[in-house]
Amino acid sequence: MGALLTTAASISCPHGGSASAVPAQQKVTAGSETVLTAADTFVIGGCPFNVAGVASPCMTVQWVVTDTASTAGSNPTLSSDSVGLCVAATGAVQGPVIVDDPGQGQVTSL
Repeated sequence: MGALLTTAASISCPHGGSASAVPAQQKVTAGSETVLTAADTFVIGGCPFNVAGVASPCMTVQWVVTDTASTAGSNPTLSSDSVGLCVAATGAVQGPVIVDDPGQGQVTSL
């Protein structure tokens, strides 16, 4: 399993948009940052992608491969080994998410 993703992670779409996570749980942390799970909401902003001159930005991330050995709040955690797909508002898959930095620190739980 790769490094756990936290709210300090730097995640982007293949076109340069930045993904921000809204965690579903707050109890499991790595350092001072919340560990991210498959139940979290990921919103992408700033994606410049277009198809034939028509804007088609990546809007969300759909995780298709999560961690199998660890959970947080009963949901599978996400790591640098997880696979997420960037999705447009139309539901079109537009490429894999890129984890630039997982943001992992020491894991603790309340």
